[in-house]
Amino acid sequence: MWFEPEALKNSEILIQPVGILTAAAGLDFLMGDPWGWPHPVQVMGWCISTYSRAVIKAAWPSWLERVAGLGLGLGLVMGSGAAGWALLRLVQVHPALAWATGVVLLASCFAGRSLRWAAEDVLAPVEQGNLALAQQKLALYVGRDTADLSEIEILRAVMETVSENATDGVMAPLFYAVIGAFLGEFLPGIGSVPLALAYKAASTLDSMVGYKEPPYTYLGWFSARLEDALTWLPCRLVVFTIALLSGQPRRVWRVCQRDAIADPSPNAGWSECAYAAALGVQLGGVNRYRGVVKTKPLLGDALTPITPQKIRQALQLTQYMFLVWLCLAVAGLTGLNLVH
Repeated sequence: MWFEPEALKNSEILIQPVGILTAAAGLDFLMGDPWGWPHPVQVMGWCISTYSRAVIKAAWPSWLERVAGLGLGLGLVMGSGAAGWALLRLVQVHPALAWATGVVLLASCFAGRSLRWAAEDVLAPVEQGNLALAQQKLALYVGRDTADLSEIEILRAVMETVSENATDGVMAPLFYAVIGAFLGEFLPGIGSVPLALAYKAASTLDSMVGYKEPPYTYLGWFSARLEDALTWLPCRLVVFTIALLSGQPRRVWRVCQRDAIADPSPNAGWSECAYAAALGVQLGGVNRYRGVVKTKPLLGDALTPITPQKIRQALQLTQYMFLVWLCLAVAGLTGLNLVH
C-alpha cells in the first residue's frame, strides 16, 4: 500500500511493506548498528537483567522460578511487539516520520552488517599475526574462553559464530518481518516491525537466560524453548538455501542429516553444519566455558582448513541468502498488491 490521499487527509499512514523491507535491508547493509547509538536490544537487555536479578535474589523454589520464566518470556516477546506497534501508531502524525521510524526499527532487527563487522574485527588481528588481540576481540562476541585459543581455534570460533548467527541474526528476523508484512495486508495493525521485534526479543532472551546451568536453569527454560520453536523453520530455510547456493545440495543435505542431528540444539547444529558442508570445512570439537570443558559434535568434513577467506565466503553466502529471500518477498508482496 502506498500513501493514499484519503489516508493523508485523515492523518493516517498506509506504508507499502515492500518499501519498509527494502529500505530497512539497505540501511542495515550500509550502516549496520552504529556503536553508541540507542538500540532496542539494549532496552530488552535491561529489562531481562533487572527482572532476572530480582527473581534470583528472591531465591524462589524451582516451580515458582519456572512460572517467573514463563512470565518473562511471554511478557518481553509480546511487550516488544506491542511497543513497536504503539510507537508506529504514535508517529503517524506525519507519513515521513512514521516511514523512517519503521525503517530504523526494522533495520535494527537485522544483523547482517553487524555480523560482518564482528567477523572482520577478529580476522584483522589474526591476519596481522596478533593472536593476543584476536583473542581479546573474540571474547566480545562468543561465550567460550578465548585466552588460550590458537589461530586455528580462533578461526573455528569465528566460523561457528558466523554460521550460527546466519539463522537467528539474519534469516529469522527477515522471516518474521516478511510474515508480518503479508499479514499486514489482511489484518490492519500487523506489520513487519512488531513481529520482527518480537522475534528479536525471543532471541535476546535465549542469549541471556536460555541456559541449563544455574542460575538460569528454571528461569530461562521457557525462553530457550520458545526461541528454539520460533527459529526452527527459518533455520531449515537457511539449510535449504545454503545447500542450493553451494551447488551441491544433495551433498550438503546428506552431511546435515549425518552430523547435525547429533548437536543438542535443534537449530544451531543444522545451521553450522550447512555452512561447514557447503565450504568443505569441519566445525565443532572441544570448547571451554568458564573453565568447564564441553565437547560439541563434529560437523562436516575437514576437506579444507578454515581460513579468513573461507569465513568471508560464509559471510558472502549469508548475503546471497538474505538477498534471495528479500527478492522473493518483494515479488510476492508486489504481486499481492497488484491482485488487490
